[in-house]
Amino acid sequence: MITIDEFKKVELKVAKVVSAESVDGSEKLLRLILDLGPEEKANLPAGRQVIAGIGKAYNPEDLIGKQIVIVANLEPRSLMGLESQGMVLAANSKTGPILIIPEKEVALGTELR
Repeated sequence: MITIDEFKKVELKVAKVVSAESVDGSEKLLRLILDLGPEEKANLPAGRQVIAGIGKAYNPEDLIGKQIVIVANLEPRSLMGLESQGMVLAANSKTGPILIIPEKEVALGTELR
């Protein structure tokens, strides 16, 4: 169990998929470039790179333009030689991961509460 104070440290934010491609040598990893809005563009003008294990359930081209939810304040981690600067939220299902997406379009970088 974690405390409510620990949970409050997790930054869940809405991002838009700007580009998506398969990671060479992996069946399930996709390299996503995400837009988290104007506030983050000042620091990451090219977008945030997140490596996600959703490639068996999603075609990269189908993700472009979608809004998704990510954990934005994870320490970067290297996956197959690529730095991942966050984690995509997805539900587990028998058919594979199902992305958590906003019901309606919201401003990029919006924090979930």
